[in-house]
Amino acid sequence: MNRFHEKVALITGAAQGIGRRVAERMAAEGAKLILVDRSELVFEVQQQLAKDSQVLALTADLEQYEECNRVMQSAVERFGRLDVLVNNVGGTIWAKPFEHYEASQIEAEVRRSLFPTLWCCHAALPYMLQQGSGAIVNVSSIATRSVNRVPYGAAKGGVNALTACLAFETAGRGVRVNATAPGGTEAPPRVIPRNSAEQSEQEKVWYQQIVDQTLDSSLMKRYGTLDEQAAAILFLASDEASYITGMIMPVGGGDQG
Repeated sequence: MNRFHEKVALITGAAQGIGRRVAERMAAEGAKLILVDRSELVFEVQQQLAKDSQVLALTADLEQYEECNRVMQSAVERFGRLDVLVNNVGGTIWAKPFEHYEASQIEAEVRRSLFPTLWCCHAALPYMLQQGSGAIVNVSSIATRSVNRVPYGAAKGGVNALTACLAFETAGRGVRVNATAPGGTEAPPRVIPRNSAEQSEQEKVWYQQIVDQTLDSSLMKRYGTLDEQAAAILFLASDEASYITGMIMPVGGGDQG
């Protein structure tokens, strides 16, 4: 397939996991890529993909609005336009019942899993509106209905609302906005974990409750693969989804989130 031939796509959280797999598959389909991550591992991905595609790699803290503006400007300066934005930054930092969260942890969860998407949409939109076209795919989560992740679920609920509201505003101006809501996903161990503290025995119990609930809620009773998550993102980002906007697509083996 060659759905992204000559299209310019910016992928956040591109150094590991779903973001990296999306980058690999878009490169194979001809995209010009901007890979953004807070980790310098993103430069290794750039080297891997450079043989198949034109690739710009940038490190940035996308929880900061100024950084989001900088990467969008850099993308357009390099390639002249921006056709696709995949907002993939986010992820549970802590997993525990809500009463055990500290106030600072609640704020950190929301900053990690809502603000990068909110800021990047805002920073990318002027370029897409000016050219009269664009596709935004936000990566949400089925954890909007889940145990032991209230702040994360609240942040991803915000991503869902952002997706729907922005789609209303931009549908008549050539920009589509959709989201996937991944369920449990098998992935290699993170090179840089979201939470570097070693889990206590109680925290291991709480995390296992998430795993059990995720499997129980899936009709297929299994975790998905990185390719299964990437496939849905690439579809919504491509012209094959030209009549789809404002949609949150669950990718959780039948779990609707």
